[in-house]
Formats: sequence, structure tokens, C-alpha cells
Amino acid sequence: MDASVLLCVDDLSAFYGGKTSLHHISMAIPPHAITAVIGPSGCGKSTFIRCLNRMNDFILSFRITGSVRYKGQNLYDPETDVIEIRRQIGMVFQKPNPFPKSIFDNVAYGLRIQKNHTSARLQEVVETSLKKAAIWDEVKDRLDQPALSLSGGQQQRLCIARALAVEPAVLLLDEPTSAIDPIATARIEDLLRELKKNYTIVLVTHNMQQAARVADQVGFFLDGHLIEIEAASRIFTRPRDPRTEDYITGRFG
Repeated sequence: MDASVLLCVDDLSAFYGGKTSLHHISMAIPPHAITAVIGPSGCGKSTFIRCLNRMNDFILSFRITGSVRYKGQNLYDPETDVIEIRRQIGMVFQKPNPFPKSIFDNVAYGLRIQKNHTSARLQEVVETSLKKAAIWDEVKDRLDQPALSLSGGQQQRLCIARALAVEPAVLLLDEPTSAIDPIATARIEDLLRELKKNYTIVLVTHNMQQAARVADQVGFFLDGHLIEIEAASRIFTRPRDPRTEDYITGRFG
């Protein structure tokens, strides 16, 4: 596999029962870059990103054809360790979803499940993860307080810290700023720019300005089809397909 490609989607179609949600999607997702997925509501963006760590497996009627390869391994092979895949390919959802636990216990949750970390190691990883998520200075003196006492933007950064604590290689973010205010959104965007130095990021967003600000490449989805995927600079200045131009200029969607 090309060393510049970490995740590779090949001829992926997705189905909920008899309904086709994605049609023959193929794309390469390079490491240490932000790939943004844009398109109108209902176009398949969330279904697509959830295919990348098999989160759709929880839906009984869901199935796929084609493949998703991570480091050359087909994630949908029967022998794939799905729990390990979800550790390496973490996910942050649209609405912040901290557990009803302390700030510390939220970040340490995944490590405690593994049951092979000392107290000192937990302390170290929690601090490191909160620093990586750019929230340590705001919470370091109240780690024992409820995570639900944080603001929405802080909760979302806490959820990012929780995902980072188990040392993933890839972060999937499904509209992570849609439920928070513009100031908090700016902090998340700054964080993503910093995180891509060490992680591969796939970002679903409805915000064209956000995609233009943070993405290295952008894929435009429409009615379950990938219309085009290009460098962000090209998508927003010289899109190949007129449907892409119509969408990013606000003519529809």
C-alpha cells in the first residue's frame, strides 16, 4: 500500500435494509492531514465516517459492500478485532457526550477498561491527553468535579481528550462544533490544526468556512455519491464538478 495513504476506501456501498445510503465510494485518506467531508443533510456523510471504524455495526439492518482498509487490512474481514480497530480509530460525536463521572474518570475510562495501568500511569495519561486537547489549564485544579459541569465547548474538548487517551492513530469527528458557540468552535479548529501533526483526522462538517480553514483535502457528497475529492484549495476555487460549485456557493443545500 502507498505509504502516503493510511485509510483507503474502495468501492464502498452501504445499505440500511433495502435502502442504499452510499454508492461506490472510493477515496484515500493520507496521514497527518485533515480530510473534510461536506455535503447537504442526508447525503451520507455520517454513514460514511461511521463506516471507518465500524460504528454502524450496531445497526442490525446495516451492511456494506466494498472495503475499508487501514494500514492495508480490510476492517470488514471476519477476523478483524473490532474493539482494537475502534481504539486505533477513535470517534468524537456531534453533541458532546461526557460520561456522568468526574473529569479525571472521563479521560481515564478507556484505560481502566484495559486494566493494565498503574495509578501513576493513569495520572500521566490523563494530564497528557488533557494538554493535547488544549483544556488542561482550565480543569487541572478540578479534575474530581463532574464533567457535566463544564461548558459545551469544554465538554467537546474533554471528549477529544478521552479519545486521545487510548492512543489512536486516527480521529473521526462528526460535526464536532455544530452544538457549540463560535468562540468554542475557533478553539476546536485551532486544536485540530495542532493535532494533525500527530494524528490523521476525518472531519464531517456543514460549515464551508470551517472546511476551508482547517482541511487539507475535501470530499463533496451528494445523494450518497462522492462527487469529487480534491485539495481544499482547489475545491473552494476551481471545483471540477458544477454541482460542487453550486453547493459551496450556496445555490443549494
